[in-house]
Order: sequence, then C-alpha cells, then structure tokens
Amino acid sequence: MKKSIKLAVALKYEDDGTEAPVVIASGRGEIAEKILQIAQMEKVPVHQDGSLVQVLAELEVDTEIPPELYQAVAQIIAFVWQLDQKYS
Repeated sequence: MKKSIKLAVALKYEDDGTEAPVVIASGRGEIAEKILQIAQMEKVPVHQDGSLVQVLAELEVDTEIPPELYQAVAQIIAFVWQLDQKYS
C-alpha cells in the first residue's frame, strides 16, 4: 500500500486590485506540516481538498492562480469569509 505524503498550499487574497489569489507557500511532507502548524497558530482557516491542493502545488510561490481555478478558489474564499463573519 502506498503511503500518502502530506501536501499543503497557502493562498493570500486581498481586495487591493490584484486579480487573483496568490500562492504564498507550498510544500510536501515536513514543509506541509509546518505550513499547517503556522496556519493553526495564526488562526487561519484550513480547507482540505486533495484534488485542488495537487493542482495548486504545481504553481510557483508568489504567482497568481490561473483563471481556470478561480471558481474553485472563490468558493473557498467565500466559505472563509462566512466563517470570519460568523465568529468575529
């Protein structure tokens, strides 16, 4: 049986004129664990989507996500904004 390697990608989106969210961190294994630890410490919501994270992990850090991923990522951002409104 193949053991899965943890994968994590962090996105940043600010409504400041940039067109799309930007990949600010990406990693596998221990780096993925560190990304998740930092998110937890900073109380950043984490969303799990194995298929999406695999695609996002192929992008370079500091690059905007491509238009074909806008809808999938927009759903996550909307979810995070709803959580923020509910618990703020």
